[in-house]
Amino acid sequence: MPPSAAGAEDRRAYVRKLLREVLVGREDPEGFFAMCVSVLGHQDTRSHFLTLIQPLTTANSTLHSGLTSIYQDYFSKTEDEELELALALSVLEMKDDQRPTPVQEPGDGQTDSRSVQLTSVGQPQGSRRTQLTDRSGGSKNGAWGMACPLKKPQETELQKNTQTLATCQTVCVASPCASLSKQETDLEGDEMTEEGDSIQSGKTKRSRNRRKRRQAVGQQVVGLPCSPSAAAPVLLWCRRDLRLCDNPALIGSLEVGAPVIPVFIWSPEEEEGPGITVAMGGACKYWLHQALSHFRSSLEGIGSHLIFLKADRAGSGLGSSLQSLKELVKETGARTVMANALYEPWLKERDDEVVSALQKGGVQCRMFHSYCLRDPYSVSTEGVGLRGIGSVSHFMSCCKQNPTSALGAPLDPPGSLPTPATWPQGVSLDTLELARMPRRKDGSTIDWAANIRNSWDFSEEGAHVRLEAFLQDGVYRYEKESGRADEPNTSCVSPYLHFGQLSPRWLLWDAKGARCRPPKFQRKLAWRDLAYWQLTLFPDLPWESLRPPYKALRWSTDHRHLKAWQRGRTGYPLVDAAMRQLWLTGWMNNYMRHVVASFLIAYLHLPWQEGYRWFQDTLVDADVAIDAMMWQNGGMCGLDHWNFVMHPVDAAMTCDPCGNYVRKWCPELADLPDELIHKPWKCPVSMLRRAGVVIGQTYPERVITDLEERRSQSLKDVAVVRKRFGQYVDKRTGCDLVPLPPRLVTEALGPSHGNGGIVAEGKQFLLPVITRMEFKHQLADPDSDAASNPYNAVLKGYVSRKRDETIAFLNERDFTASVLHEGTQRRERLESDQRRMEGLPRPPAPPSRARRTPKAKDKFSVVPGGAVTSLT
Repeated sequence: MPPSAAGAEDRRAYVRKLLREVLVGREDPEGFFAMCVSVLGHQDTRSHFLTLIQPLTTANSTLHSGLTSIYQDYFSKTEDEELELALALSVLEMKDDQRPTPVQEPGDGQTDSRSVQLTSVGQPQGSRRTQLTDRSGGSKNGAWGMACPLKKPQETELQKNTQTLATCQTVCVASPCASLSKQETDLEGDEMTEEGDSIQSGKTKRSRNRRKRRQAVGQQVVGLPCSPSAAAPVLLWCRRDLRLCDNPALIGSLEVGAPVIPVFIWSPEEEEGPGITVAMGGACKYWLHQALSHFRSSLEGIGSHLIFLKADRAGSGLGSSLQSLKELVKETGARTVMANALYEPWLKERDDEVVSALQKGGVQCRMFHSYCLRDPYSVSTEGVGLRGIGSVSHFMSCCKQNPTSALGAPLDPPGSLPTPATWPQGVSLDTLELARMPRRKDGSTIDWAANIRNSWDFSEEGAHVRLEAFLQDGVYRYEKESGRADEPNTSCVSPYLHFGQLSPRWLLWDAKGARCRPPKFQRKLAWRDLAYWQLTLFPDLPWESLRPPYKALRWSTDHRHLKAWQRGRTGYPLVDAAMRQLWLTGWMNNYMRHVVASFLIAYLHLPWQEGYRWFQDTLVDADVAIDAMMWQNGGMCGLDHWNFVMHPVDAAMTCDPCGNYVRKWCPELADLPDELIHKPWKCPVSMLRRAGVVIGQTYPERVITDLEERRSQSLKDVAVVRKRFGQYVDKRTGCDLVPLPPRLVTEALGPSHGNGGIVAEGKQFLLPVITRMEFKHQLADPDSDAASNPYNAVLKGYVSRKRDETIAFLNERDFTASVLHEGTQRRERLESDQRRMEGLPRPPAPPSRARRTPKAKDKFSVVPGGAVTSLT
């Protein structure tokens, strides 16, 4: 709310803003009129109110008639009535000034003479709305249950007791979105920070209130009636933004004040783009089908509908989405198209063509930013440089150094949507064939998605339920135990983020509002934005290695190993359990993705592209940018060389210390003991027989047996290609050199950067990038094995480093104590023999101390070696 000293034009602009809140159903007409009186004053409201609501005559005639009726009813009072009201207000104000203590809540037989101040929670601190105090004795309630503007008090009641004039309080509910609009600066420049700033309790309350309002959507439709309107409709082009909460395109279409037609256009050729991206695999398409069904139900719950269209590129000869939109514009007469932007280079190019073509035809198009926290096309390395590019720390520094507009607060869902007079013709959801199942020769259906369907709630509500459950429980263990596969320590919201059923801004806002705000969890959103930034720089990221030497790596062509890895039959229980979970549920946590990727690349010597394509087809959260970046890094050819390789057996100490994860997904091994369940080949034959395990029959043989030899061979192959393509290795630092894309070259050669750190070779600019230390050492000694490499990157599993150090210390102390104990026993034995020979009585036994019994969920929390027993 503008302060009282603001100009008349500013106050009217604010009233127009409030009018939009009435249109989207966040404010009732009577409360809106009361705010107008508070902001504009009595005279300006009388003079300009009808002019301000004039646009409603075309957008919503019913709402315009209701506001006009309230205006006429309020200004129908005579001057004498207004004088009596002013007298009553002045009398009460004098009584309030004389009262030094706060007024207690009215009890039986009492009245409350407190005034209600309408204070804008969306304004800067210190700025308040003009007080509007209802001192009248008989307020009139409207159809929405809100108090009407001020009515004339009865003269007899005023003479009897002026306190009775305060029994009616005007309560105006401000827009939830407006109440948060000015808080957006709290997150400005902080959306990529590693440590969350402290958040006031008010933000947490607003977050809870926002969740309550979200849960109420669909239960009661309030606000704008869904009556047909003659205005030109707005096309809401839905893509990966299948939600009502925090949807900028949806709210933007409402602000136009015209009917809204949500439409989804399916064009698989455009989604795939150039190259082999597998942008929409089988699991993703099935999730999309379910998400569209739930989103359609959500829209119907607020009085709207979702139109499905299937584009036919072969039949149109044009861009399929463009042709579909042109036909829809012609059919509906729409003059505006709204959508949330996508950032894949081929989809952005498609969107640019659509916007350009439609604008030439007189149709206004607007793209909103919401899929990432930071628009990847706006990220610049200016002021940071290129050193360390590819790491999340470098990316976060770039975002801090070159901030854009404030992130803003999440938008609340609308109460209703205005509908057109007639709906355009669409197709059924099944026509899109997103959830089509294969058939056997006998005609029966193979329902491969049955377990996925039983494992997930595909609705927007399910996304918020998962997030809320994580913020109430799992978030407290995420920082140290997010790698545990046997416990629910992760949020599992990645598929909802991918399909836009949960916005990253909403996720970040709620995570910052939680009591426990682990930087590691918030950092994951920065990784997501980093992946899209890399995809915009390198459009061939999903299929082409970024480091030129690694394109010539000698990969294995053994398809039996690939099939065993895909089906979870490698003979390594931890890898098999993860791959079976992936096939059955379409998901696994991030730590297990690293385990199976390391096994495929470092031990099976299979190309990373095979793993990428399989993940894209089987993950319900398959994301081209994220999967491509992760597999490139894991395949040793991305911008960031990860300095670790997961061991397929020892990694279990971190993610599955008791074997419960393996028992769940590999039930044939359930009866093996904890110590050997991750390496059943070391079990005695009798133990395998008792557990009902027959290696090679009930559980497969290992596809490879000598892990160290395979790992050493992988290092030698890398050393060979790095030596062969020496022009792509920096002679001074030993780092790999990567050709820079034109966009980074332009930034790097600017006046603020110079040419530092960039090597020019002909017309190509090469940049030293992060390179694994063991690769540098291997290049100097190509014949050494992995075990002798001092920078061996194989990560041995651990529950926690601190616990490992403690165990090592206790083992050493236990050994020392045992030696001392043996000496003490020998000395006591000699003394006892001496006393017996001399006929002396035995000495009294020393008092023993009680020992605390360790309480732990896993065996790794129990101190090994035991404790020294009492000396008896």
